[in-house]
Amino acid sequence: MAAQLSVQPSVTNVNPRKHITPQWVSLVSGGIAGGVEAAVTYPFEYSKTRLQLIQHGSTTKTNPLRLIAEVARQEGPRSLYTGCTTLIVGTAGKAAVRFVSYDTIRNALSDEHGKLSAGGGILAGMAAGAVESVLAVTPTERIKTALIDDAKTHRQFNSGIHAARVLVQRHGLPELYRGLVSTTVKQSATSAVRMGTYNILKEMSKQQGLSPNALTSFGTGALAGIVTVYATQPFDTIKTRAQSVQGAGIVDAVSSVMRDYGIKGFWKGSSMRLGRLFLSGGIVFSVYEQVSAMLAPVVRD
Repeated sequence: MAAQLSVQPSVTNVNPRKHITPQWVSLVSGGIAGGVEAAVTYPFEYSKTRLQLIQHGSTTKTNPLRLIAEVARQEGPRSLYTGCTTLIVGTAGKAAVRFVSYDTIRNALSDEHGKLSAGGGILAGMAAGAVESVLAVTPTERIKTALIDDAKTHRQFNSGIHAARVLVQRHGLPELYRGLVSTTVKQSATSAVRMGTYNILKEMSKQQGLSPNALTSFGTGALAGIVTVYATQPFDTIKTRAQSVQGAGIVDAVSSVMRDYGIKGFWKGSSMRLGRLFLSGGIVFSVYEQVSAMLAPVVRD
């Protein structure tokens, strides 16, 4: 009687390993995305900062669009880009740091399929915001805010480099880190909400069967930007007051906002920040996703 042979089918692992984004890809993609976003949306940032620096009783226009028109008419269109170079360099740097930090933490917290929970996305975003605040955001925001504040008075600064040199000569290197605490709080909150919301919306779009492309990335990032504005605007207002030319501590910055405008003053400039973060959210995430895809296409193991 012929021996019966039992043939067992070979078992293979049908689940692909999760895709890990290389850190150099996050660095380059984030830097490019940040630079593009800053260059396109800077007039919104300029007008928002000017509005937040207006003191009670000033005759300066408080409507954002009228402020832009007034500044362009009286000081020339180029004045709307005062401090722009500093912000572009700073934004490119902070976006690079943010995405490297975020992707590193995301890679560690995501499951075997590469899925990141809502809480994990918020945590990764918060940590990334804190890192970028210390390494990139605070110094560049200090210089940018000082330049914009200076431009509305007697103009003692000629450029971002000149402003940095004067501030350091007068008060020492720590002057560039004035407002570090308020900036870190603002940046951590902003990054947590922005990156966390983007992660949630991205996972939802996958569940709905939407194919990832530049359009869906832009839309998801834009919606994340809207949520971020209203959730974190008070932190941004306090940070701006703390980093004016004269500078102020957190308590003084909060007190000055309350004194000038009351509770609603903490959301001053939100309409222009909304315009900026709506565009920037769409731009930075869509550019980041597209550049990342070109530099490191998904490899299935």
